[in-house]
Amino acid sequence: MRRIFSTVTILFVLSFSANVVQAQNNFAYYGLEPDIVTNFLGPNANNLGFVRTTMELMLEDVEYIEAIEHHSPLLRATIIDIIGRQPKDKVKSLTGREDIRRMSLERIRELMQQETGNPMIKDLIITKFIVQGG
Repeated sequence: MRRIFSTVTILFVLSFSANVVQAQNNFAYYGLEPDIVTNFLGPNANNLGFVRTTMELMLEDVEYIEAIEHHSPLLRATIIDIIGRQPKDKVKSLTGREDIRRMSLERIRELMQQETGNPMIKDLIITKFIVQGG
């Protein structure tokens, strides 16, 4: 009888802790579609390159999807502007791409704070980053 009680207690504790973790992690993902395609600065004005990237926004709560969807044109335009201002060396290097990701995340969080009173976005995930030319 004691062994059954211990097993039931352990199962109850595991079940309870799993529900607590699930309640705390109510994240959602929103894909910026279609892919973002833009030019970036080459060594001179006659030598432009382009970037094609796929990005996903990790939202702090599922309830933010509607607001993010509403503001997605602003978020896309901001990311396009940030990428378009970067020099070739930054776009083509891994550390430069991480800088671009962080700059984009910071700026779109600021914009969402201004527009909605809440930054809403936990992270920006780049799933594809293709560079040509430059």
